[in-house]
Formats: sequence, structure tokens, C-alpha cells
Amino acid sequence: MASISSIGSSGLQAAQLRLDASANNVANMNTPNYRRQVVAQEEAADSAGVRATVQRQQEAEGVALEKEAVEQMSATYAFKANLQTIKTEDQMMGSLLDIKA
Repeated sequence: MASISSIGSSGLQAAQLRLDASANNVANMNTPNYRRQVVAQEEAADSAGVRATVQRQQEAEGVALEKEAVEQMSATYAFKANLQTIKTEDQMMGSLLDIKA
């Protein structure tokens, strides 16, 4: 059984990668023929959690700031949710230790 903190940590890393890719897209929005970076996420079968990889879009469609703003907000919410998961696990472990002690 995977620990909750490792699941939350992998989610934090994926959310950070999404923020990084979106920031890179915004920084390169005026670059000719720039292909956006997108983050693909899949479940990590061996350890639970998520595995995220950065990929380039196939076609050079350009960068839309409104799309990147939504992506950054979504990644921020995912970051906060995973952080809350880790915080809740810490509180549960503290309660368990109080009961056992």
C-alpha cells in the first residue's frame, strides 16, 4: 500500500510541472513556429500517484494567453488540493500517535 504522502507528493510535482510548462508557453508566445508544451499525466502503476511528462504539441498553433491563464489556475488548485492531502495525512498520523501513546 502506498503512503498518502507519496501520492500527494507526486501530485505536487505534476502540478508544478504544469505551472512550469505554462509559464514557458507564455514566455515564448511571440516565438515564430513555437509548439506549446503540454503535460501528460498518467497513473503510476508501480507506486501509486501520478507520473507527469512534458510533451510538445504536434502542430504549431501558437499560444493563447486565456488558455494559459486557465491552465495556471487549474494547476494552482491541483497544487493546493495535493498539499491539503499531505496536511491531512500528517494530522491523522499525529492523532494516531496520540491515541497509541
